[in-house]
Amino acid sequence: MGIVAGERKKAQRAAFEKALESLRPEEQLRLEMVEARIRAGLTQAQLAERMGTTQSAVARLEAGRGSPNVATLRRLAAETGSRLVIRLDA
Repeated sequence: MGIVAGERKKAQRAAFEKALESLRPEEQLRLEMVEARIRAGLTQAQLAERMGTTQSAVARLEAGRGSPNVATLRRLAAETGSRLVIRLDA
């Protein structure tokens, strides 16, 4: 591999890592929502009923197809016995 090709590959890898890093907060939130439901011993349908929504809505959130608003996260936290913490780090 030549110097130019190596540099190009290095730049592509760096761009990929940057894109991956930008997705990590959403992925972490998705995993935490699933873990909270499981800790509470609830199925998606049970959680949905408690939250006043549908099982398919819970499934979409857990799959990362949609971003929950703060009100939804509050309801999820309340119904799973979890504590919602939102923060911005520098």
